[in-house]
Amino acid sequence: MGSPNGGIVGVINPTSFGKCTVTSATGSTTLTTQPGTRLTQYLVVAGGGGGGVGCVGDTGGGGAGGFRTGCLQVCGATSYPITVGAGASGNGNPSIFSTITSTGGGQGGAGPIVAGQPGGSGGGGRNGSFVGENPGGTGNTPSVSPPQGNNGGAGGAGGSGGGGGGAGVVGSNAGPGSGQGGNGGNGIASSLSGSPTNYAGGGGGGSRTGIAATGGTGGGGNGAANNPGTGSAGTANTGGGGGGAGGPPGGGGAGGSGIVIVKELNKATGVWNLKSQFSAVKSGTWPQLVFNLDYLVVAGGGGGAEFGASGGAGGFRTSFPGGTKLEILGSGSFPVVIGAGGAGAVACASSATDGSPSVFSSITSTGGGKGGTFGNQAGPGGSGGGGAGGTPFPAAGGTGNTPPVSPSQGNNGGTGVASGCFARAGGGGASAVGGDSSSTVGGSGGSGSANSISNSPVFYSGGGGGGARSGGTGGAGTPTTGGGGAGGAGVAGTSGTVNTGGGGGGGGQAVPPFAPQPGGSGGSGIVIIRAPSAANLSVSPGTNTVTTLPAPAGGCKVATFTVSGSNTFTIG
Repeated sequence: MGSPNGGIVGVINPTSFGKCTVTSATGSTTLTTQPGTRLTQYLVVAGGGGGGVGCVGDTGGGGAGGFRTGCLQVCGATSYPITVGAGASGNGNPSIFSTITSTGGGQGGAGPIVAGQPGGSGGGGRNGSFVGENPGGTGNTPSVSPPQGNNGGAGGAGGSGGGGGGAGVVGSNAGPGSGQGGNGGNGIASSLSGSPTNYAGGGGGGSRTGIAATGGTGGGGNGAANNPGTGSAGTANTGGGGGGAGGPPGGGGAGGSGIVIVKELNKATGVWNLKSQFSAVKSGTWPQLVFNLDYLVVAGGGGGAEFGASGGAGGFRTSFPGGTKLEILGSGSFPVVIGAGGAGAVACASSATDGSPSVFSSITSTGGGKGGTFGNQAGPGGSGGGGAGGTPFPAAGGTGNTPPVSPSQGNNGGTGVASGCFARAGGGGASAVGGDSSSTVGGSGGSGSANSISNSPVFYSGGGGGGARSGGTGGAGTPTTGGGGAGGAGVAGTSGTVNTGGGGGGGGQAVPPFAPQPGGSGGSGIVIIRAPSAANLSVSPGTNTVTTLPAPAGGCKVATFTVSGSNTFTIG
């Protein structure tokens, strides 16, 4: 008799071919699963409870909406209704996916309802005549495992409300006799949406000290700081509780609405039926390799101006360590672009140029801004170029983190002295703004940032120093803290270091004969990609490198791209 496993001996394990599809529902909707989906990972957060209404005394903060996460078996090509609970001024509303229900947060205690209300997390109790007289509401109601939330804090004597409970921590009790409300309990972070986000923080209790009790991380609203006063609302789509009121006629903040996130998983471990496997491959639903990659992407630094300010550092963006990695589905080749440094200005009244961007996958770091001089405004960029100053020349430095990204890719350039200026400002760096100039001393370049993605700490993206007239002092560059060139005092500025994204130093002015000196060029950028040990990497052109890291890095593979222009990264 033939084997039911198609010739393979072993247990038939359940499989799921959901293509890692993620649905983030911020309002009620219907999810229709992929045909091959059999297993999902979910996050279900209910609406937060409102802070108590201040009809008598200071009130408790609202409890966070219930927070539930885990895995759930489903059927393929099937519709599942999703309910996203609204935040409320009273108890929050539940959120639902399939058999998973998270309970709305409890309202903060107020008026004749002295105790916080129960819910996913409990609301804080309102103020009382003695410490602990009015308890917080009970969290994890109804009870589920793991718990969906925590208790609210108790109200205090002296007119103060307890903090609402959060998904991760109980709400804080109000200060005994101090009039200070309790802080809301912190929520819990989830990366199911693709980036780490905090959810389900409790609202802060009402105070009368002038100092607001803070809401918990995860969208909890702050409590009112004074009596009377109104609490802040919880953040939408976090399930955060609303802040408590500061006595009549103040109102409590409404709770934030909930959210439901569902990821349809790929899972094909162990032994499976060959007929099923062949069918999945043919239909394109069989899982491909997924590589989670760390990256460092540094753009080219901006050029320094002649008798002018320095260039800003190239944009600095990285996932290492501890940031959100890039997910690459399947093997293949991907373009990598290394930004060249901007040119330093070489002739009187000519303008330096901005650095060029570096790109890998969805990550783009912007080139550093050019330095300003002689009526040419400093350029914006990953970090901004330094300002020139001196009537009638523009004084402001270029704006960093342009276009804006989070975390920030750089900082503003320094400001030049507005009149009587014979020195120029420094360019911005990855970790600091560029230094301002004085009448005779150029501004220092902003420091860069160190990164150990290559297994040893190296500084990148430092700003260049501003130039100065003979007899003055050129601004310090960042040669050891990011590759930015030094400003010249009566001489040319120094170029930024290659493959650091350092800004070029501003040129000085030789006196006599009052001759502007060239600015330094910006340093070129770099891209470094760190992959798991199981990945096979190759790079082109061949002057780029691939290395295998020794212990304790666990044999990770590192591809380093240093060639300006177009390159190719291949993984399999």
